[in-house]
Amino acid sequence: MRERGISKRIINVSNRLPVQVGRTITKSSGGLVSALEGVADRCDLHWIGWTGEVAEDAAERRRVREQLAGMNYAPVFLDAQTADDYYLGFANSSTWPLLHYMTMYAEFEDRWERAYVRANEAFAEAVADVARDGDLVWVHDYHLMLLPSMLKRRNQRLKVGFFLHTPFPSFEVFRGHPSRELLLRGLLGADLIGFHTFGYLRHFRSSLLRILGLDSEVDSVVHDGYESRMGVYPIGINAPAFVKALETEAFAEQLAEYEGVYEGKRLVLSVERMDYTKGIPRKLAAIEQFLENHPDERQTTTFVIIAVPSREGVEQYQQLIEEVEHAIGRINGAYSTMTHVPIHFVHRGVAFHELCALYRRADAALVTPLMDGMNLVAKEYVACQGDDPGVLILSETAGAAQELSNAWMVNPYHVQGVAEAIHGALRVGRWQRRSWIAPMRDRVLEQDAAWWANRFLDDLDRTDPVARMVMTTKPLTPEAVEPFRARAGRKALFLDYDGTLTELVRDPEAAAPGAALLETLEALIGREDLRVFVVSGRDHHFLDKHLGHLPLTLVGEHGYTVREPGEGWRLFNEQVDLSWKDKVRDIFELYAETTPGSSVEVKTSAIVWHYRKSDPEFGKWKAAELVGELMESISNLPVGLHQGKMIVEVSSQQVSKGEALRAYLQAGRFDRVLAIGDDQTDETMFALRADAVVTVKVGLGDTNAEYRVGSPAQVRKVLADIARGGA
Repeated sequence: MRERGISKRIINVSNRLPVQVGRTITKSSGGLVSALEGVADRCDLHWIGWTGEVAEDAAERRRVREQLAGMNYAPVFLDAQTADDYYLGFANSSTWPLLHYMTMYAEFEDRWERAYVRANEAFAEAVADVARDGDLVWVHDYHLMLLPSMLKRRNQRLKVGFFLHTPFPSFEVFRGHPSRELLLRGLLGADLIGFHTFGYLRHFRSSLLRILGLDSEVDSVVHDGYESRMGVYPIGINAPAFVKALETEAFAEQLAEYEGVYEGKRLVLSVERMDYTKGIPRKLAAIEQFLENHPDERQTTTFVIIAVPSREGVEQYQQLIEEVEHAIGRINGAYSTMTHVPIHFVHRGVAFHELCALYRRADAALVTPLMDGMNLVAKEYVACQGDDPGVLILSETAGAAQELSNAWMVNPYHVQGVAEAIHGALRVGRWQRRSWIAPMRDRVLEQDAAWWANRFLDDLDRTDPVARMVMTTKPLTPEAVEPFRARAGRKALFLDYDGTLTELVRDPEAAAPGAALLETLEALIGREDLRVFVVSGRDHHFLDKHLGHLPLTLVGEHGYTVREPGEGWRLFNEQVDLSWKDKVRDIFELYAETTPGSSVEVKTSAIVWHYRKSDPEFGKWKAAELVGELMESISNLPVGLHQGKMIVEVSSQQVSKGEALRAYLQAGRFDRVLAIGDDQTDETMFALRADAVVTVKVGLGDTNAEYRVGSPAQVRKVLADIARGGA
């Protein structure tokens, strides 16, 4: 992107625009604003977001839109109910607590999800009004987790990036969100997904595997035939602003004032938003423990706690304020004297030069969130240190702990440990403090907010949204399908079921065809020039239950049985040898006993070991072990071994989908055949290199098929198009 300069358009999308909307519109500051200032001089930057206000009047909306247009800002307008349910409800009462492991605070309402969808759709429409092919669209944070997929559905040629500014929790926590699948699939629309730390990326991959059943590489995941990249991008501070502030007269005067106010005192500083994730009550408990343990230091140590108001409309935050104020009052009441108050509490923001002066004067910074995506306060404190630096006491559960390795690390839940860290930090010598701070300060000043934004946007710019489709064979073309749309000649469709007509599901018995699929199949059957075959590994009981009412040909157990329209089930080959089944069944039963969640399905001509309900990593490992054992024990038996999606199957070599297809081709009944399938058992159909056969693989993996589509949804779309053809 660097070489392209200002010709590159970047559309930045966040929950809020960086403005205050009133009679006039004024810019506001923030970490994201600072980060994008570092790239604005080399690109055409547009910003889309909610104004934070509910503007019901059309004239007022028009006024705001026109005023913001001159700043390259585009507003998103939400009605009052949607704004409340989307922001205070779904985003901050459901999603925020779980992302921060605060499950006890998580609440859920069905209407909140609907509002979240509506709000994300409003953002998508706003982006669509501005975006052009090839634009970089950078979506931010947990408020807009559905937006990447919504944008891709509208325009595949956008380069869509998503960055999560919070932690991403472990699978065990994230699965508690009722909208977990919706959120994950929303994120997978992005070409690039960014996290602060590798730990968050690892948790995201675990949720993809255990919730959506998607395997992934360390830096990428393939889904529906497409690839999304993943990366680690730790955000930085607006370093130039801090460096500049430290050189101002206002800073020098404020620092001199603080030196006088806190003369003879050791100052411990805490700066954060008033949020339950910051662990302020536990911090206060540690301060109280310090004062209790070290009576000789009570008169010489002052704690300054700055807690900026946050989300005051959420009930839990109101309760938190009361708890904090009560604890501070109790501690000050117990340990204050006529000349000294141990805790100074400021429940508001402070001016920038005041904050910089407090950072410089503080002997220690107490940064102890219970969970934090990054925590820029830790980096700001380090950036403001001088020749006589302080000590950074940092929670090991903050994202910043991954970078600021010279900080005094603490477990924020261990009150006694934090108390002793305060005591120890205030006794560290000047030389040691310098050796700790110097390398951290160099890193913070170099890898600042602009560095972070440039890294992410450069990586996003290198993605190719058209090439996201991971295909070794060419995508199915309209030209290949056209002969099946036309109403000339005799044609047949040979269609696999699981993973082709329907998505794979955790419970195989729940894989029922939807109403739209049944309607499409009925329309296909209704065409006189088409004959429809469903060629599945399912047995005749399942096929009869879900498709038996349709006048189509059902081929069960990969070609062992067949049912023609209006007839009963019969064997394709009555000479099949099944004497091997008992031996194989014994092996499968052993693995079912030692792999929780797995099961054995005994068919007439095959035996299948299913592990969809097992832990996916453990099941995959046991499947590899099972395949290895089977390759040794059944090598002399007349069977074939297939390892499919969450299954291991042993079936007769005399039975295959390919043999079934070959039998119908040899009968000479069709001028053209379309065969579609998704796994190894379908490769026997694809291996038939007949000119009349068009073969299509669903999903990824090596294949003999000529064409490929990404998902069952695309298969259903193709079939619906064929059903309408020539009409």
